[in-house]
Amino acid sequence: MEFVNKLKAIKEKFDRIETQLSDPGIVSNQALMIKLSKERSDLMDVVEAYNKYVEVTTNLKGNREIIDAGEDGELVEMAKAELEELKETKENLEDEIKLLLIPKDPDDDKDVIVEIRAGAGGEEAGLFAADLYRMYTRYAEIRGWKLEIVDLNEMGGIGGIKEVIFQLSGQGIYGDLKFENGVHRVQRVPATEASGRVHTSAASVVVMPEVEDVNVEIDPGDLRIDVYRSGGAGGQNVNKVETAIRITHIPSGLVVQCQDERSQLKNRQKAMKVLKARLYDLETQKQNSVMAAQRKMVVKSGDRSDKIRTYNWPQNRVTDHRINLTMYNLTNIMEGDLDEVVEKMKIADKTERLNADI
Repeated sequence: MEFVNKLKAIKEKFDRIETQLSDPGIVSNQALMIKLSKERSDLMDVVEAYNKYVEVTTNLKGNREIIDAGEDGELVEMAKAELEELKETKENLEDEIKLLLIPKDPDDDKDVIVEIRAGAGGEEAGLFAADLYRMYTRYAEIRGWKLEIVDLNEMGGIGGIKEVIFQLSGQGIYGDLKFENGVHRVQRVPATEASGRVHTSAASVVVMPEVEDVNVEIDPGDLRIDVYRSGGAGGQNVNKVETAIRITHIPSGLVVQCQDERSQLKNRQKAMKVLKARLYDLETQKQNSVMAAQRKMVVKSGDRSDKIRTYNWPQNRVTDHRINLTMYNLTNIMEGDLDEVVEKMKIADKTERLNADI
């Protein structure tokens, strides 16, 4: 009964929002319209599932009444034949609605800052980091997200990457990419390997929600800001004008640098975005550690010490170790075909949270 009452309350709220959205007085208030439209969108899936649930339970009641009455033999047989199918549909809808009722992560709709770093494995790790960067770049293109580089530290001559930091802007990005956090491992024969022996290398991926000033307050007195000359490609401006920025947050020891833009101001703005995201992420990790101590997590989105995924080139195989998912389409995945992986991670997370009775 509590389950049904909760659904009724959501349906009533949805109906109230629909009424408000048709009110001429509200239509002229753009900020309120955007807020209400988002609330309506967030409730839509639950309301649609609830409407189906009401229809099925009504049909179940009607069929039972026909069976109990027993007046028309042919009608009774039809009602009995439908009964089991309706029961199964009702159970499936209940499971679906329970997943939909799990509270949404408030950060899911935020833009993100992604950091990829080469790990163990020398030059091959740098090449793998570059492959991961290309994979996420392709996925962003497919999804229509905007990508901006914040900082790029390449390995000279071989096409590898020591570190890359970039921003992604679009719809629901953090909710889709947050499970990419962790150590990614590659197994393949490096281009420099003459004997054909398979090597294992690694790269780390960090995905952080972009935060506004209201989320993270930074005391200017806690910052040390250094200005220096950019290095690498960039035309005549490079090494002549001090446009690169390095910001040190003294209390935490975090250091952020940006030299991608020719403008010192733009580099500073980008660096501050990354710093805020990292500080916010640190606090989130503390909270996740407390939660992890209370229950076992299937999807360890907050634990970056774990190897989360292996990319095996000889077998064209990708394995996600958190949910025991194995897929034999590595080539497509490296071209940005991540939708199936993302959806399976989301389902696993929702199922675990449901089982944990959050």
